[in-house]
Amino acid sequence: MTAVMQIDGAFALTLAWVRAALLTLADDGGSAKESRRVAGADEAMLADVRAATDGDGDAYSRVICRYQDKIAQRMVRFTRDPRMIEELVHDVFVEAYFSLGSYRGDAPLEHWLQRIATRVGYRFWTRRGRNADSVDVHLHDPPADSTETAHDSADEVAVVLEKLAPRDRLVLTLLYLESRTVAEAADLAGWSETMVKVQAHRARKRFRKLLEESNCAVAQGEVDG
Repeated sequence: MTAVMQIDGAFALTLAWVRAALLTLADDGGSAKESRRVAGADEAMLADVRAATDGDGDAYSRVICRYQDKIAQRMVRFTRDPRMIEELVHDVFVEAYFSLGSYRGDAPLEHWLQRIATRVGYRFWTRRGRNADSVDVHLHDPPADSTETAHDSADEVAVVLEKLAPRDRLVLTLLYLESRTVAEAADLAGWSETMVKVQAHRARKRFRKLLEESNCAVAQGEVDG
């Protein structure tokens, strides 16, 4: 039996699971600040990982069932299309399955999956170029007396982010929208910390330039109108 055939059973219900998770997705604001340093992986889940590595489809189904909602939340960062989120979640768990042999249990399985999810999302942006969906910039509820202004600003930021190259969008998303440290961003993206710093510096400059151009265009439109 091939590896692909072995995981067919595990993925038969994946889309249904993801659809159900999407109906109850909660705002993940603040989750980026949760401690990622854990003494070791959950023993029961680690046992399932080992069994899945040996071809146990039921064990991998349990892995999917436990983490699919978290991964679906992550993919919302890369697209707002529920159908695409389903596909991306599926891609994450397929890639994770074929990479199980590299998981050593020295970090939480969720964090390991988040790394794969980040790279799957980045590849999705890369394939789609600069026409990808805007990332979710509504991370915090604005004060009641400034809701309209805050929403306008968030929409403007989203439009500008859409114009950036995928690499720029990823580093800004990780560092500023998710409040990751340079080390965490490097780990998730698979880059060096130096590369994250350099890319962030360049991305900020490009973002500011585009934002200024956007503001000038708006001002010009108001004058012409």
